[in-house]
Amino acid sequence: MTLALGIDPGTATTGYGLVRLMPDGELIAVDFGVITTPKEESASARLVTLFDALNKLLKKHKPETAAVEKLFFSKNITTGIAVGQARGVVLLALEKAGISAYEYTPNEVKQAVAGYGSADKRQVQEMVRALLQLEKIPKPDDAADALAIAITHLNTARYE
Repeated sequence: MTLALGIDPGTATTGYGLVRLMPDGELIAVDFGVITTPKEESASARLVTLFDALNKLLKKHKPETAAVEKLFFSKNITTGIAVGQARGVVLLALEKAGISAYEYTPNEVKQAVAGYGSADKRQVQEMVRALLQLEKIPKPDDAADALAIAITHLNTARYE
Protein backbone atom coordinates (compact mmCIF):
# COMPACT_ATOMS: atom_id res chain seq x y z
CA MET A 1 0.00 0.00 0.00
CA THR A 2 1.85 3.03 -1.30
CA LEU A 3 0.83 6.54 -0.29
CA ALA A 4 1.72 9.21 -2.84
CA LEU A 5 1.52 12.96 -2.47
CA GLY A 6 0.73 14.99 -5.58
CA ILE A 7 1.59 18.69 -5.61
CA ASP A 8 0.36 21.41 -7.97
CA PRO A 9 2.71 24.24 -6.94
CA GLY A 10 1.94 27.94 -6.77
CA THR A 11 2.83 30.87 -4.56
CA ALA A 12 -0.75 31.99 -3.87
CA THR A 13 -2.29 28.51 -3.97
CA THR A 14 -0.59 25.12 -3.87
CA GLY A 15 -2.80 22.10 -4.41
CA TYR A 16 -2.09 18.82 -2.67
CA GLY A 17 -3.59 15.38 -2.98
CA LEU A 18 -2.74 12.15 -1.19
CA VAL A 19 -3.67 8.91 -2.93
CA ARG A 20 -3.13 5.38 -1.65
CA LEU A 21 -2.54 2.51 -4.07
CA MET A 22 -4.00 -0.66 -2.58
CA PRO A 23 -2.58 -4.16 -3.28
CA ASP A 24 -5.54 -4.91 -5.54
CA GLY A 25 -4.79 -1.81 -7.66
CA GLU A 26 -7.59 0.33 -6.21
CA LEU A 27 -6.79 4.01 -5.78
CA ILE A 28 -8.13 5.74 -2.66
CA ALA A 29 -8.15 9.49 -1.97
CA VAL A 30 -6.76 9.96 1.53
CA ASP A 31 -6.74 13.76 1.72
CA PHE A 32 -6.70 16.74 -0.62
CA GLY A 33 -6.93 20.50 -0.49
CA VAL A 34 -4.91 23.65 -0.94
CA ILE A 35 -2.31 25.64 0.90
CA THR A 36 -2.93 29.34 0.45
CA THR A 37 -0.70 32.27 1.33
CA PRO A 38 -1.85 35.80 2.19
CA LYS A 39 -1.55 38.27 -0.71
CA GLU A 40 -0.37 41.02 1.61
CA GLU A 41 2.71 39.03 2.70
CA SER A 42 6.08 39.50 1.03
CA ALA A 43 7.16 36.87 -1.49
CA SER A 44 9.66 35.39 0.96
CA ALA A 45 7.08 35.26 3.79
CA ARG A 46 4.66 33.45 1.47
CA LEU A 47 7.33 30.85 0.67
CA VAL A 48 7.93 30.31 4.40
CA THR A 49 4.18 29.84 4.90
CA LEU A 50 4.16 27.26 2.09
CA PHE A 51 7.20 25.45 3.50
CA ASP A 52 5.76 25.27 7.02
CA ALA A 53 2.36 24.05 5.81
CA LEU A 54 4.00 21.38 3.63
CA ASN A 55 6.08 20.16 6.56
CA LYS A 56 2.94 19.79 8.70
CA LEU A 57 1.26 17.85 5.88
CA LEU A 58 4.28 15.57 5.45
CA LYS A 59 4.48 14.86 9.19
CA LYS A 60 0.75 14.14 9.40
CA HIS A 61 0.49 11.72 6.46
CA LYS A 62 4.04 10.41 5.97
CA PRO A 63 3.80 9.69 2.22
CA GLU A 64 6.33 7.25 0.76
CA THR A 65 6.66 9.11 -2.51
CA ALA A 66 5.68 12.42 -4.11
CA ALA A 67 5.10 13.91 -7.53
CA VAL A 68 5.24 17.57 -8.50
CA GLU A 69 3.98 19.24 -11.65
CA LYS A 70 6.85 20.37 -13.87
CA LEU A 71 7.07 24.04 -14.64
CA PHE A 72 6.06 25.15 -18.09
CA PHE A 73 6.27 28.74 -19.24
CA SER A 74 3.25 30.50 -20.59
CA LYS A 75 3.10 34.08 -21.75
CA ASN A 76 3.40 35.49 -18.22
CA ILE A 77 7.04 35.21 -17.14
CA THR A 78 6.29 36.74 -13.71
CA THR A 79 3.85 33.93 -12.93
CA GLY A 80 6.39 31.39 -14.17
CA ILE A 81 9.04 32.75 -11.82
CA ALA A 82 6.66 32.68 -8.83
CA VAL A 83 5.63 29.09 -9.61
CA GLY A 84 9.32 28.19 -9.96
CA GLN A 85 9.99 29.60 -6.50
CA ALA A 86 7.09 27.61 -5.04
CA ARG A 87 8.36 24.45 -6.79
CA GLY A 88 11.77 25.03 -5.22
CA VAL A 89 10.22 25.22 -1.75
CA VAL A 90 8.18 22.06 -2.42
CA LEU A 91 11.24 20.14 -3.64
CA LEU A 92 13.26 21.36 -0.65
CA ALA A 93 10.58 20.24 1.84
CA LEU A 94 10.34 16.82 0.19
CA GLU A 95 14.13 16.37 0.12
CA LYS A 96 14.48 17.39 3.79
CA ALA A 97 11.75 14.86 4.67
CA GLY A 98 13.59 12.12 2.78
CA ILE A 99 10.82 11.67 0.23
CA SER A 100 11.69 10.99 -3.40
CA ALA A 101 10.12 13.53 -5.73
CA TYR A 102 9.13 12.78 -9.31
CA GLU A 103 8.08 15.35 -11.88
CA TYR A 104 5.45 15.25 -14.61
CA THR A 105 4.43 17.79 -17.24
CA PRO A 106 0.79 18.83 -17.54
CA ASN A 107 0.54 16.84 -20.81
CA GLU A 108 1.94 13.71 -19.13
CA VAL A 109 -0.69 14.05 -16.39
CA LYS A 110 -3.50 14.52 -18.92
CA GLN A 111 -2.30 11.51 -20.91
CA ALA A 112 -2.01 9.30 -17.83
CA VAL A 113 -5.34 10.27 -16.28
CA ALA A 114 -7.60 11.01 -19.25
CA GLY A 115 -5.80 9.02 -21.96
CA TYR A 116 -5.33 12.13 -24.08
CA GLY A 117 -2.47 14.63 -23.72
CA SER A 118 -4.64 17.53 -24.85
CA ALA A 119 -7.61 16.73 -22.59
CA ASP A 120 -9.29 19.75 -21.10
CA LYS A 121 -9.40 20.47 -17.37
CA ARG A 122 -12.97 19.21 -17.00
CA GLN A 123 -12.14 15.83 -18.63
CA VAL A 124 -9.18 15.34 -16.29
CA GLN A 125 -11.23 16.32 -13.24
CA GLU A 126 -14.02 13.91 -14.18
CA MET A 127 -11.49 11.08 -14.61
CA VAL A 128 -9.98 11.90 -11.20
CA ARG A 129 -13.47 11.68 -9.70
CA ALA A 130 -14.13 8.35 -11.43
CA LEU A 131 -10.74 6.78 -10.68
CA LEU A 132 -10.99 7.67 -6.99
CA GLN A 133 -14.70 6.77 -6.84
CA LEU A 134 -15.65 10.18 -5.45
CA GLU A 135 -19.20 11.50 -5.49
CA LYS A 136 -18.14 14.91 -6.79
CA ILE A 137 -15.22 16.42 -8.65
CA PRO A 138 -12.67 17.51 -6.04
CA LYS A 139 -12.59 21.25 -5.39
CA PRO A 140 -10.82 23.58 -5.74
CA ASP A 141 -9.21 22.93 -9.13
CA ASP A 142 -5.69 22.97 -7.66
CA ALA A 143 -6.60 20.05 -5.36
CA ALA A 144 -8.07 18.07 -8.28
CA ASP A 145 -4.89 18.75 -10.27
CA ALA A 146 -2.75 17.53 -7.36
CA LEU A 147 -4.78 14.31 -7.12
CA ALA A 148 -4.27 13.81 -10.87
CA ILE A 149 -0.51 14.23 -10.38
CA ALA A 150 -0.50 11.62 -7.58
CA ILE A 151 -2.54 9.21 -9.74
CA THR A 152 -0.11 9.75 -12.62
CA HIS A 153 2.83 8.88 -10.43
CA LEU A 154 1.26 5.79 -8.89
CA ASN A 155 0.25 4.45 -12.28
CA THR A 156 3.62 5.30 -13.87
CA ALA A 157 5.62 3.77 -10.99
CA ARG A 158 3.70 0.50 -11.31
CA TYR A 159 5.13 -0.10 -14.76
CA GLU A 160 8.72 1.04 -14.23
